[in-house]
Amino acid sequence: MILPNVGNPPENMKLSTTSETLNRGKYLANHVMVCIDCHSQRDFSLFSGPPIPGTEGSGGELFDHSLGFPGTFISPNITPTFLKSYTDGELFRLITTGVKKDGNPIFPIMPYANYGKMDKEDLLSVISYIRTLAPIEKKQPASVADFPFSLIMRTMPQRAELSTRPPATDAIAYGKYLVNASACNDCHTQFENGEYTGEHLAGGRVFNMPDGNILTSSNLTPHKTGLGNWTKDQFIERFKQFEDRNKLNKIQAGEMQTIMPWNMYAGMTVEDLGAIYTYLQSLKPVENQVNKFLKAESL
Repeated sequence: MILPNVGNPPENMKLSTTSETLNRGKYLANHVMVCIDCHSQRDFSLFSGPPIPGTEGSGGELFDHSLGFPGTFISPNITPTFLKSYTDGELFRLITTGVKKDGNPIFPIMPYANYGKMDKEDLLSVISYIRTLAPIEKKQPASVADFPFSLIMRTMPQRAELSTRPPATDAIAYGKYLVNASACNDCHTQFENGEYTGEHLAGGRVFNMPDGNILTSSNLTPHKTGLGNWTKDQFIERFKQFEDRNKLNKIQAGEMQTIMPWNMYAGMTVEDLGAIYTYLQSLKPVENQVNKFLKAESL
């Protein structure tokens, strides 16, 4: 058997281009799945590194050894200039299983395992939306995985296990759906050598920042070392304070910076942020006191 093997070939799909579909796709791609965050150039002179206007979808974000990745991975251009060679079915398979049109795998910095658990209509709305991005003529360098991870990668793609988006009235189930779509687990679960090693969403994943400072992800469980003492209003306000790009702090050398795209997640509705809070409060409390930021000179 040749790997990766995710079953059937790409489907023949027909996308909707109604305003409702495009608005849903825009919301998901910018504020929930934050596709535009990784597939744009980010301005790290501002807190949380919001996308630089005019680069949306052009790719170029670097994920390499300095951040703990087994290789050099560069987000590709996903504007119509470079996606025109993909059919909608090929793109859907890529997003939900991690397999490109040529049959090769992608590195799961794009959380295809999460996206493969989403509602099909939500995913199709995202594809419809990114097809409308302004074309940008910028070819990004190819990603290169280290050996032997270049071989291990071929075993990682998996068949999609799509779900139906729960009703917003079921706050825990709907919040869980949003947490999965936002791939909160990727940063907020301890991760080493290509696999999760810590309690789910209990934080502790370490990121080496370019300036030598150390960033560690927060505990999101309802333990007092995490979100145990937070109210729903406090949780929502924590996001909403970063919604206005023009009010993001300018970052000076040595000051705390984060890869968490606060400005983008802040665009979620109050209702969706509230559902996420409700779900996180339903988790098993895990004690994990995290020192979120360490300056290089203190190490």
